[in-house]
Amino acid sequence: MKRRPEPELMDSEAQTAAYADADFEEANSLFTEKFHEYFRDLQQSGNMADLGCGPGDISIRMACRYPGWKVTGLDAGSNMLKLAQQRPELEQLESRVIFRHSYLPDPSLPAASFDALISNSLLHHLPQPQVLWESIIHLAKPGAAIQVMDLMRPNGEDEAQRLVDDYAVGAPDILREDFYNSLLAAYTPREVSEQLLAAGLDRLKIEIPSDRHWIVHGKYESGR
Repeated sequence: MKRRPEPELMDSEAQTAAYADADFEEANSLFTEKFHEYFRDLQQSGNMADLGCGPGDISIRMACRYPGWKVTGLDAGSNMLKLAQQRPELEQLESRVIFRHSYLPDPSLPAASFDALISNSLLHHLPQPQVLWESIIHLAKPGAAIQVMDLMRPNGEDEAQRLVDDYAVGAPDILREDFYNSLLAAYTPREVSEQLLAAGLDRLKIEIPSDRHWIVHGKYESGR
């Protein structure tokens, strides 16, 4: 099935209100558990960037899981960032998590400044997917831990609708519609592999952890 792009920002007040009440426990737990599995030798402290952090749930989870780390959540959606900045967990994290408005590519972010870079469900929103990979190259220190997860485009509209019915049952219509459109806008593992090759990141591994996700992971090696 041919990819159908969707709007770059999902940041209307109605969308952010729906996201505030949504349950992304399964996907976000998958993301954090996979990171722990892939990077068991992660250093005790460092700086992590969450690219396209949305309402901040994964940023918070990572800061809780890795108490020696500082996490910077970056997102281009002002309303999403408001949700992130209002999370009650921030009071307990002693300023180890900050959220910042950022539209990639963002030249104001210092080069080689992060020991880990993560991203969940950002790639399919970008008009130019290489922006994400080039941003990772710009921001990563040598040896940085990299993990990117996103939806995987199904073979057809019927399969996309089945996934919506399976995983968004009872969700508000706006979330069901967004999920469906995101599935149609997502990239296939083969397309992602081609993007990684073009960016010089083909040493990163790509795996399929569920029936609707792919994950890219590995250590960043500078000098393409």
